[in-house]
Amino acid sequence: MSSEWRVSDIKHDVLVPRNYYKWEYPVLIRRLRVTQRAMERAMLGVSLRDRIRNVEIRRRTKVTDIAQRVAKLKWQWAGHIVRRKDGRWGPKVLEWQPRTGKRSVGRPPTRWTDDIKRVAGSRWIQAAQNRGTWNSLQKTYVQQWTSIG
Repeated sequence: MSSEWRVSDIKHDVLVPRNYYKWEYPVLIRRLRVTQRAMERAMLGVSLRDRIRNVEIRRRTKVTDIAQRVAKLKWQWAGHIVRRKDGRWGPKVLEWQPRTGKRSVGRPPTRWTDDIKRVAGSRWIQAAQNRGTWNSLQKTYVQQWTSIG
């Protein structure tokens, strides 16, 4: 096993699961995609001057696009959190609404769950209780989410 493949394994096994919640914004996803493509080119020993398309490089390396991985992890995490029944804070925080109904100045206009609601509907918490329904919506969510980033 070469050192390049170990770097790829570390990225997917350690960095992505630990940090995916920070990478939701399109600018960060774009930067991660650029970095990922650079790493893939380095793995293959290919430079930009070789003019090999990204699709071909992705086919050769068989590495999942970072944006797809982040979207899939977010979907799975949301379903996991709302199905918890052990009294932890996670499900309570997802349902919480500020008293005033307004967000403070400087806060993002969208919430973490807004794009999940676009796919699963406003009753997404009830939809997540059924794993079959939830898993069937995952592909749609990942496609929609990665087209934004």
